[in-house]
Amino acid sequence: MARLLVCYGSTEGQTATVAERIGDVLDERGHEVTLANLKHPPDGLSPSESDGVVVAASIHAGSHQPYVGAFVRDHLEELARLPSAFVSVSLSAAHADEADRAPAGEMLEAFLDETGWEPDETLTVAGALRYSQYGLLKRFAMKRIAGRASGDTDTSRDYEYTDWDAVEAFAAGFASLVDREA
Repeated sequence: MARLLVCYGSTEGQTATVAERIGDVLDERGHEVTLANLKHPPDGLSPSESDGVVVAASIHAGSHQPYVGAFVRDHLEELARLPSAFVSVSLSAAHADEADRAPAGEMLEAFLDETGWEPDETLTVAGALRYSQYGLLKRFAMKRIAGRASGDTDTSRDYEYTDWDAVEAFAAGFASLVDREA
């Protein structure tokens, strides 16, 4: 049984939900999982106390949460020694057209370039439109963005685009990687 750290940054909650699902899959595969919100990490949180690490972050206004990048940079040496994975959650990943999904992959690569991290595995996954959680201005802006992308614009409800099968397969693959490394 490996000790695995699943840590994340989440603005509206979808990335936290993705991280929880990853943690559940890893737990079901017999691993001891610690889940940590990097916005408010527990004192002394360190990847060195784990046998593998998954970091998840969401994209807002063209970048991932700065505090997630700071965590990765602060622990780069530890992450390089352990099996590690990065999950990037973005509405851009929800597009049906591959060309329209490309920015999600580009932002994932930009995060890795900015931090200098080379994780063993990466995943871009679609997030959610949480109209019910947005203030008036953000709701209006997100409706315009969604409309330009031929997306969902009914602001009376929320939309979830996450491919849970892909998330679970990714987590199972990471568990296998950790098992091979052990």
